[in-house]
Amino acid sequence: MSNKGIVFNIQRFTLHDGPGLRTELFLKGCPMMCDWCGNPESWSTQIELGVYKKKCISKKKCGLCVLAEPNEEALSFRRGKLEAIDSQKVSNHSVCALACPADAIKQWGEELSVEECMEIIRKDKEYYDQSGGGVTVSGGEALLQSDFVAELFVECKKEGIETCFETTFHSNWKKVEVLLPNTDIWISDIKHMDTNIHRERTGVGNEVILKNLKKITELDRELILRIPVIPEFNEDMGNIEATADFILNELKGRVRTLQLLSFMRLGVEKYEALGIPYGMEGVKINRKSFQKHVERIADYMNGRGIHCLVGTKEKQ
Repeated sequence: MSNKGIVFNIQRFTLHDGPGLRTELFLKGCPMMCDWCGNPESWSTQIELGVYKKKCISKKKCGLCVLAEPNEEALSFRRGKLEAIDSQKVSNHSVCALACPADAIKQWGEELSVEECMEIIRKDKEYYDQSGGGVTVSGGEALLQSDFVAELFVECKKEGIETCFETTFHSNWKKVEVLLPNTDIWISDIKHMDTNIHRERTGVGNEVILKNLKKITELDRELILRIPVIPEFNEDMGNIEATADFILNELKGRVRTLQLLSFMRLGVEKYEALGIPYGMEGVKINRKSFQKHVERIADYMNGRGIHCLVGTKEKQ
């Protein structure tokens, strides 16, 4: 085993991305920058440092970050408090993050080998066996690290661990092919059927995504499909009807479950820590009425013969 991956989070005992209890690895790098994304730290393929400004004690009273980071150009201060970090100029990300006693500096991303990941995964194998769970790899877009994931899944299958891969499918098909032999379940989104609207809000068109979704269903692979239901973007019935038509006509209905994910304002503090504007800042919704609208969409999909649920947990 030689491949290493850049992992920004590992969640154990999760119930959301695949059946049963799972260990989920989140890999850095994504070709999209969706306005509503709750994980902007996943966009860059590189290890990053974010700054939670309100936590900073101050350069005068603490200053340990300055002592830990020899390149003074990497750190920016405003009124004596740490304002920003240039991750590309930092000498050692982990040393800089660990130096802060107030946790004002957050490291996103760590280089891990396949074996290091397997050591974590093996801890919960008994729970996978009891619950019908396994391992899920997500992102960002983990197809950007497809060779690493392929090697990881080979090791999982050797030990009888079910594998699930969550992807945008915005990728060259060759990166998908390397994962086909050892991936049990696929999870993907349909964000919008109009490629121009899709590009406006995610940064990319949808042509490659829809093409790859058709390919994966033609191979009769187990697919969980999701719609992140986003206000002022894709919740109108015109788009919902077009999505249902695509699932039934182009994907031939070969979807295990369609899951509707209601918009939630997540990760806003991460945007601030990374100095990135939050794309949904001006969007206001009535949570109760919006949730009812999402439920009506589910009723519509079920009425069209598409097995549809609100949320990620399948009913037993």
